[in-house]
Amino acid sequence: MNIQVSKITGLIVLTAALLIGCGKSSDDEKGNTNSQEEKQELTEFEIRNGIGPVDEEITIDEIDPELAKEGMRIFDMKCGACHKLDTRYVGPPLGGIMNARTPAYVMNMILNPEEMLAKHPVAKSIGSEYPTRMTNQQLTREKARAVVEYLAQESQ
Repeated sequence: MNIQVSKITGLIVLTAALLIGCGKSSDDEKGNTNSQEEKQELTEFEIRNGIGPVDEEITIDEIDPELAKEGMRIFDMKCGACHKLDTRYVGPPLGGIMNARTPAYVMNMILNPEEMLAKHPVAKSIGSEYPTRMTNQQLTREKARAVVEYLAQESQ
């Protein structure tokens, strides 16, 4: 029996050593990935307008009432479960968002929340204040633009 106990103890020690060794290698690789991501800098445009499919400035000179109405419908259906206009809820309040962010930034946040929350400093900071991560609602660019029109109307 002593030989069996010695073999089992040896096996446990060997297994533990392998697991610890593998864990360090895996952690080192993760550390290298994080530092490479941190080195990847955002452009001035991306800092101001976010990261995603909207890669040009979007301006809202006059609110289009029909587009804003469509945006309100989409907001109620896709965004309203987590966002309110004037109250912190599952996500941040969005009533004055267009006074703080560009239309392109808001559209990129709607269309590309995963990358925005992972890489954009403002989105990461705000996202860290909420336990639930924003999910991609699979809106088209046109529908995201309608939501922005609605939020612009509500920010006035």
